[in-house]
Amino acid sequence: MNTPSLLQIVERLERLAGRLPSKIRKAVLNELTPLKQLFLQQRPPRFLFAGSAKVPARKIISALFGSAEFVAPNTAAPLCRWFDVDFPERGKISIIDARGVDDSAAIHVRDELKYRAADIIFFIRDERIAQEMEKRELGELNSYLSWNETLETDRKIIEIIVPPYEKHDLGATRDEHALESSLVKPGVFLETLRLIPVDNNQGFELPPAEARRLMSILARELPNEARMEMIRISRDQEAQREVAQLLVKSTTAVSAAIGAQPIPLADLPILTSLQLTMISGIMYVSGRERSLRAAAEFAGALGANVGAAMLLREGARAILKFFPGWGNVVCGLVAGSGTYAIGRAATAFFIEGVSLKDARRTYLANRKRRRRRES
Repeated sequence: MNTPSLLQIVERLERLAGRLPSKIRKAVLNELTPLKQLFLQQRPPRFLFAGSAKVPARKIISALFGSAEFVAPNTAAPLCRWFDVDFPERGKISIIDARGVDDSAAIHVRDELKYRAADIIFFIRDERIAQEMEKRELGELNSYLSWNETLETDRKIIEIIVPPYEKHDLGATRDEHALESSLVKPGVFLETLRLIPVDNNQGFELPPAEARRLMSILARELPNEARMEMIRISRDQEAQREVAQLLVKSTTAVSAAIGAQPIPLADLPILTSLQLTMISGIMYVSGRERSLRAAAEFAGALGANVGAAMLLREGARAILKFFPGWGNVVCGLVAGSGTYAIGRAATAFFIEGVSLKDARRTYLANRKRRRRRES
């Protein structure tokens, strides 16, 4: 499913929301906002590298994102400019490397950050350099923070410690809180992660537990527009599950609101499109391509297909709408419970890796459970 198709569905929902009562309209539009950010305004996450320049950017990228398969520009990136790093069939990130620049190059960094702010700053703290040099790097970090104008209320920093290869290379004992105490601009210090040496060619990596922690931090702290790309790159199952739950929650709320409105039969195509869009979105979160056709096939395999079974179920909802008051409420609950059950089954199948048979059981169990809770 391409972006124009998704955009058309969202536009239809927004037009329908305009016909809803004001309280419901606001709730529906609020639920549509994260969906639009995740799927329509999706962009690569943007990271700024500050601090020590002793380790090349390529090695830092490989260490942080756990892959040597990424494709960086063949030629050297323009000095202090944003450049994209592509992870084949997974996504891309944008990097600006502002380490070790002189005053004239720093002007380019300032201009780039004014144009496109970094989502998160990685401060590379090298234990092999003199402390005086580190103080200078911390001063540069404060400049980058002041230039990094974001729509967020804070600026986010992750400290990456580069250890010496040999114990005798270690300088004087470092202040563990030097970064936090040196910040003169508002900023949120997220975490300190320590690399470990892996070869004699100045290579480093994050230990597996640290790598998982980093992916969890990024998936949680990035703005919605950048989260999807990062989750597809990291393939972090917990982050995938979290976004899928957000998608199911928002889609369920919108379905229930639409289903409760007294417009017999007219909402059936909208609800169907919304449910299939939700399934295709969960597929995309899991690392697959979005496909409404594949989503429809999955729904059919669950027994929630858009053919006869769905028409009978939705036909019953349409009949209830001819009874004022309680009929509309029941219709909304039916639409919401059905959407929620489909979403949970899709999450179990595409992200948690259960069998289709178990996904079908999840669908039936969640539908019954949610109906009981709402009755």
